[in-house]
Amino acid sequence: MMAYIGEIAKGISCMKDCTVCSEVDDLFQQEPGLQGIVIMDPDKPPALITRTKFYQKMGTRYGYNLYENRPIGLLANSSPLIVDFFASVIEVSKWAMERPDDEVYDDVVVKKDGNVYGAVSIKKLLTTVADIQTELASYLNPLTRLPGNTMIDEHLTSAFEQQKPFTLLYIDLDRFKAYNDSYGFKKGDDLLRETATILRSCFDRSDSFLGHIGGDDFIVIIPGMEYESSCSAIIQQFDDCLRSFYTKEHFQQRFIYTENRSGQLEEMALVAISIAAVTQHNGLFGSVEELVNEATRLKKICKKRSESCFYTEPYMVV
Repeated sequence: MMAYIGEIAKGISCMKDCTVCSEVDDLFQQEPGLQGIVIMDPDKPPALITRTKFYQKMGTRYGYNLYENRPIGLLANSSPLIVDFFASVIEVSKWAMERPDDEVYDDVVVKKDGNVYGAVSIKKLLTTVADIQTELASYLNPLTRLPGNTMIDEHLTSAFEQQKPFTLLYIDLDRFKAYNDSYGFKKGDDLLRETATILRSCFDRSDSFLGHIGGDDFIVIIPGMEYESSCSAIIQQFDDCLRSFYTKEHFQQRFIYTENRSGQLEEMALVAISIAAVTQHNGLFGSVEELVNEATRLKKICKKRSESCFYTEPYMVV
């Protein structure tokens, strides 16, 4: 996935500020595909003249006679969009679209190490943005728009390799299937999206990672070993939101009736959220697999409770 604008830049012709317009005309005529030229002056930032703007000026009734022997610097845009090689493609696309209407389709000039490196056409820029968004979407869970398993694996591996303390939270919803069976998949999807919203609000730090494994399973990776207050906040917000996902009767009685495998009705407690917390520090786990296996083991213990809770050795909090 291309991240830097410089990766899609192509070389661009450069001319001195003092070059006369007739020479610029010759170059544009010789190279029909050339859409812009960078105009250089040692005492000024680079300027830009586009083919369209050049001929708009030169094509007027007296334009050619007026400008043919005058320096191109008179016609060039003295403040084009100039970005660094390592600027984000997505960010540059935003800056490009924020330009005045008469400049919005001008090439973007790219510099590297203080020198003009090349330029990017708006067509190439927008095509690349579309490709990035398509590729990114393939890594996201389509329901919650959270990173899926590929990105989860990458972040887990990266966190492990950094050899710094971090905490893995393995989160899922208890009795979610029973809720789906009783209220339907649409309401179930709404509950999953609300869960994702709650998790986002509790882990909005730039150094935390939130992923959606699939179904009702989520993963959070946070640096360090401070997680209890976040887990408590998740549980409180989740339990509070359930009121809007159940009928008044079901919410007050704290259970619903659902068919068991024998086809008989039985009481089923409301959906709860379980969180297994595992910390990696001092080489406690030898591999990502060991870490995940421990999180899976703790989650099974946590799910034995009917209430929302989080579990970490050696205790459980409800």
